[in-house]
Amino acid sequence: MLSKELFGQRIRELRLARKETQPVLAELLGVGKSQISEMENGNHTTSAERIVLLCEHYKVSADYLLGLTDDPRPRRKKEG
Repeated sequence: MLSKELFGQRIRELRLARKETQPVLAELLGVGKSQISEMENGNHTTSAERIVLLCEHYKVSADYLLGLTDDPRPRRKKEG
């Protein structure tokens, strides 16, 4: 089950590990700084498209962001 709090916590941790500000992440996602704050505080999530952007930007899996696993590594695409 999705935990908005864990989702927000993981976004905040990833953002701070890169020393990025909320406005920088907001620009990447095409949202306002307040939306980043709302996500990090566990009040809101975001669209599937923005989750993909977050995963690509931070090189983590969607399962990790959504709290379905504690392993941040993205899965490799199967060949063939």
